[in-house]
Amino acid sequence: MYRAVTDLDLRMLERRVDALLAPWAGQHGPGVTIGVVLEGRMAVHRHAGLASVEHDVPIGPATRFRIASVSKQFTCAAILMLAAEGKLSLEDEARRYLPELPEYPQRVTVSHLMHNTSGIRDMLEIMRHGGADLGTPIRLQDLVDGICRQRTLNFAPGSRFLYSNSNFLLLGLIVERLSGETLESFLEMRIFAPLGMRDTRVTQNLQEAIPHLATGYFPDDQKGWLRAPHAFPLHGEGGLVSSVQDLALWGHNFTTRRIGAVWLDGLTTQTPFTNGAVNRYARGLVVRPYRGVETISHGGLWPGYRTEFLRVPAQGVTVIAISNSGASDPNLLAHRALDAVLDGRPGVHPVPALPGREAVEKLAGRYLDPETDSTLELALSDQGKLTITTNGMTVTAEAMEDGRFASPRGSSVFALRAAGPDAVEVEQDAGTIGLWHRVTPGDSLPEGLTGSYHSPEMATTWTVTEAEGKTWIQASGPVATGPLWEVEPVQGDVFRLHVPGTLFRSWLDVRVLREHNQVVGLEASGGRVKHVRYNRLAGSPETKAP
Repeated sequence: MYRAVTDLDLRMLERRVDALLAPWAGQHGPGVTIGVVLEGRMAVHRHAGLASVEHDVPIGPATRFRIASVSKQFTCAAILMLAAEGKLSLEDEARRYLPELPEYPQRVTVSHLMHNTSGIRDMLEIMRHGGADLGTPIRLQDLVDGICRQRTLNFAPGSRFLYSNSNFLLLGLIVERLSGETLESFLEMRIFAPLGMRDTRVTQNLQEAIPHLATGYFPDDQKGWLRAPHAFPLHGEGGLVSSVQDLALWGHNFTTRRIGAVWLDGLTTQTPFTNGAVNRYARGLVVRPYRGVETISHGGLWPGYRTEFLRVPAQGVTVIAISNSGASDPNLLAHRALDAVLDGRPGVHPVPALPGREAVEKLAGRYLDPETDSTLELALSDQGKLTITTNGMTVTAEAMEDGRFASPRGSSVFALRAAGPDAVEVEQDAGTIGLWHRVTPGDSLPEGLTGSYHSPEMATTWTVTEAEGKTWIQASGPVATGPLWEVEPVQGDVFRLHVPGTLFRSWLDVRVLREHNQVVGLEASGGRVKHVRYNRLAGSPETKAP
């Protein structure tokens, strides 16, 4: 049973949400909108900031945003509809419907795609390996081609979790092939129209003019704003525009079951890994505990747009936070709004306190996992909190009830604790635990690195040169030739390759491969693409840039 909500509760909630929005209020820049739904009713819906900085248009109740990966649950819903109609089985091999996929070493099923356990490499990172960023104009077929070139997987299907946009593009294509309709038409007729979600639609073409759509922005170096560049087509992985009002209708449908009574629970069904460990990623939704209650959520990130869709079914609460500022954190805002609802309710745990500044300072440094060659940065923020950076993505750690630090509120597990003065114990998905060792700064780059290297799977050549006392790599791929990327030593034959991008400055962890002490290749791993081999081209000379 839900706790009755009083008028005093609502006034307190309104003030808490207004306080969360205060940094954007009265500022001539993009902003945030937050909606809190209690027991099926929009209890609070507040906004701050501008939908269009150029035209001074404020964010309002009907403002639409690109909700990016929050789209994934709708693609999964379409698959579950088709399964309920007997048009496919979730245990069918994906190649049955997508014969252009290669024959992988292990069988990849539709279910693997939905749970992010397929091992198929992420298409956005595949493009990044070839020098293309999200602002590079490409076609949908370029993404499909990149996926289909891969002959190896990140891991054996079902054994691990790794977020991959490729999974949901492929699911969207399956929907289209089995239904004979576009994904846009299918979702409109089957979900959006029946629920009255008038602000929601699939928009694959980013050039299409959409009424009431907020413009996405990034901050510039002069305390102003720039339009966020994006040119990749969008599909089942992130193609929806929507609004807080529409997402509230969708969230309420999980209670009313106006549509999907047969298949709706399938969206939150979890399938364990092959070792029996829990996978918190269900089907386009993440199921995880927070303060002793079960939450169901998903975030969205696209240049200039950030979204959090967060439900606590047992408490009758849904929180939706959306922003058109790339510098905002709707995930954090949504959880702070949820805290305002949960505080004082029976059975809700207090927010665990973070250790003091001294404990955080002792952890600060760079760490290397000797098993995977992955690197990790731990640092002390200006506020005295621990930040965790992996492959360039930085988050502020939250405390766990067992005293560990964790990457906050994510779709996967990343928790750590000190393991002596120069090591941390890191737990990741599928219960994988590793001991990462502190790296002493000041190492030099491996010798014999300059030359050219090629990956057939990426259809890309990397050229390593030296200039101005530094080492650089330039990628030439199937759709672009990228800028120079700086190479930074880590330890021994492991180095870091910095890849600036639209969303953030990412990095790849790279190991030099040797035979008879001669460099014969490179093996690169990023956040969502692992163990890509680049073979040194025959006769490739060591080169120095002029």
